Amino acid sequence: MSGTASVPVVLALCAGLLAGPSAAPEAPAPESPAPKAPADCRVGPVGCYDLYTYGYSLGLHPFTGTHEVRQQLTDHFWLFPVSGGCAGRIRAGARCELLGGNPVEVEYIGNDFFQINSLPGHQLGAGMHIRFAFSRTLGFHTLTVHAWQDRPTDCTEKAFCNTANSAFAWGTWRVLAQTLRFSAYAA
Repeated sequence: MSGTASVPVVLALCAGLLAGPSAAPEAPAPESPAPKAPADCRVGPVGCYDLYTYGYSLGLHPFTGTHEVRQQLTDHFWLFPVSGGCAGRIRAGARCELLGGNPVEVEYIGNDFFQINSLPGHQLGAGMHIRFAFSRTLGFHTLTVHAWQDRPTDCTEKAFCNTANSAFAWGTWRVLAQTLRFSAYAA
């Protein structure tokens, strides 16, 4: 009898297999990824519109650290190419005009860097961040200037305008580097 009782169970199982997949509810389709939040370009260039990075040698200063060179510049901001305000010691939040009447605000001052942000009225538009970072290897100091924007502007989207402004920036920051090459001895 035991053999006949299992026949209906086997037949029921085979019938289920032959009938095809069960009508179980389908799993929900995977959701599309959430839109990426815009990068906070004040913090750094990752996810932002990159403009340029330039490096300048400040020469050999074996007894001066990067903090002292940065401090020399931020304590004597007249060394920087400013045409209005901020001629003395600067602090985060200070507003100045770079040469050509380009308004900027000091965003951050770190141990070995400081960063400015362009304001409305700047020739490249508002939202351009420029970081001036100081490094030292075997007593040789370097100034690295990195610029980026929150988003492209009318100028930075045009090759000629962007190239002209990048070349102007290269020359301006080169003059600053030459000034620091000598003033770093006083740091």
